[in-house]
Amino acid sequence: MFRTPARLYRVLAIAEAITWTLLIGALIARAVGAPPIVVTIAGGIHGFIFLSYGATAILVAFNQRWSIGLGILAVASAIVPYATIPMEIWLHRAGRLKGDWRLEESEHPQDRTWYDRTMRWFLRRAWVLVALIAVAVVALYVILLTIGPPGGK
Repeated sequence: MFRTPARLYRVLAIAEAITWTLLIGALIARAVGAPPIVVTIAGGIHGFIFLSYGATAILVAFNQRWSIGLGILAVASAIVPYATIPMEIWLHRAGRLKGDWRLEESEHPQDRTWYDRTMRWFLRRAWVLVALIAVAVVALYVILLTIGPPGGK
């Protein structure tokens, strides 16, 4: 399903936008009398997908050799409702999502860095990478839930 970085990035960018819709809809529903739990549920789903999108943007940024600034912009696009969609479209049109996962070392000098070697090792063992990212996202999610919602209660 996610044979290319572009496909994975697109799916998470769309999912992030969909969860914005859930959250905004829940806020409107609460304002017109729905129980507050709807915001808690929608906010939890959105938060989890938000973190998953951020992890995906970082992974794709490394794989595609984006600049640090572009990687930060991709992650930050999740802060603005629906901004992940135009970000994905722009990255696609600019050719920044072109290519496959970098599983083998090339002649590129960056391929000899420790972080590129580590990334290739994980990409060749996708189940380990997925498990590691899932554990990191869940751990960060639990930490953030413990701290409390943005803006307090």
